[in-house]
Amino acid sequence: MIFSEFEVWSFLLILGTLLFSMLIASVLKRTFKFLEKSLIPVSVLGGIILLVISTIVYFATGDYLFNLPIYSPNEFTYNGMEVLELITYHSLGIGFIAMGMRFSDRKFTKQRSVEIFDSGVTTVNGYLLQVFIGMVIVMVAMYVFNVDGLIEAAGILLAFGFGQGTGQALNFGAIYEQAGLEGGANFGLTIAALGFLVACIGGVIYINVMHRKGKIVIDNTEQAMGLADYEDTNEMAVVSSMDKFTVQFALVLVVYVISYFIMMGLSALLPSFELTLFGFNFFIGTLLTLPTKAIISKLYQKKIIKRKIVNNFMMNRIGGFAFDLMIVSGIAAIQLPLLAEHWALLLIMGAFGAVATFLYIYFVSKTLHRSYMHEQFLAMFGMLTGTASTGMILLREIDGSYKTPASENLVYQTLPAMIFGFPLMLLAPVADDGTSQALLVFGIVVVLLVAFNIILFRSKIFKKKTAKPSSSEQQP
Repeated sequence: MIFSEFEVWSFLLILGTLLFSMLIASVLKRTFKFLEKSLIPVSVLGGIILLVISTIVYFATGDYLFNLPIYSPNEFTYNGMEVLELITYHSLGIGFIAMGMRFSDRKFTKQRSVEIFDSGVTTVNGYLLQVFIGMVIVMVAMYVFNVDGLIEAAGILLAFGFGQGTGQALNFGAIYEQAGLEGGANFGLTIAALGFLVACIGGVIYINVMHRKGKIVIDNTEQAMGLADYEDTNEMAVVSSMDKFTVQFALVLVVYVISYFIMMGLSALLPSFELTLFGFNFFIGTLLTLPTKAIISKLYQKKIIKRKIVNNFMMNRIGGFAFDLMIVSGIAAIQLPLLAEHWALLLIMGAFGAVATFLYIYFVSKTLHRSYMHEQFLAMFGMLTGTASTGMILLREIDGSYKTPASENLVYQTLPAMIFGFPLMLLAPVADDGTSQALLVFGIVVVLLVAFNIILFRSKIFKKKTAKPSSSEQQP
């Protein structure tokens, strides 16, 4: 091996370019007030910068930026654009595992538990609504306007792109590409990029309109952080024979590697579901964090481990880095020329998906979270069009100190959302198996959407009738 050769450095050049684009984006946000006020995440802006450059390079040279020889030598197994997809895929799994590894001693009241449960069901209903809207639009495009290169299941990518971001949009876009959706991976990534723009633009418009009406106050307070925000009591030393951050990252990667072997084993038993199983890398990894934390807790109790080895602050940083990298690489991996035939369809899906999600989340927030409806709306709308971090960015504008329960709802709704959303995960790969299967999935989605909304609004639908006072009890 000769260390001066391109193939030794190409991956680091790709990684360095992604991170450098975010540094440039951060400078631009601080320099131009309109970008700062837009609330667009730095990772999204960095990805858009690379997407524009890559598209210009394509029309100038005939290939994309990351497929140029400096990023993609002939010795590479994958070209540069495929490496971006790999980074997006693995960042999704690592990010979710890092967030799942955090410990919490918080105990909730019954009312808070109900609100968190309702937030989880709202999340799933948002996915189902987006699937419904997406499949209707795609089927109209196929059967009314005779658009080629589509499959009915392509509509499900609206939920994965808007509701779950670039990672899952890429995963299932690639699966659907195998089933006949032209440019499936790019189709999904583009929807995810549109979702981030919808979250930022829609969120900013909502904040400004409500602020002018005097219904919300923009929170400009800065939260000072103390030692308790960085570490808990009785934690291992920051620097010892093994660095504290190294321990955190090791735990995350060990869980991720175990999830790989589980997916391999399941794929051997169910070979026809191999692509689907590996599309659930984030889900299987997140589930593994539950027994991992239980084992660690037991080791604490048995005094085998005397100091706490998991640091929530560092796990947040690992998750934040992974999600930033996922977003910037996912947007940079979009190949716009491949989407020329589907631009109108993508914009229509994005527009209808944005309006439907906006109206639904607004109605739910106003009905079930009246005391903090604006905070709940911004958190959930940001998440259901971008990511959870996008929801937190919007929420910080009016609740920077997290005084309302909206931030907790956003974080802790994950478990009920995963439980209720699991049927959707199972349905997604079934829908690409022909028209009849897609229509069956569409019907099931409609049934689930109705059923889960009955569960969500159960307190309003099944109101307890209060006994009317008798005539003797009535005041004269």
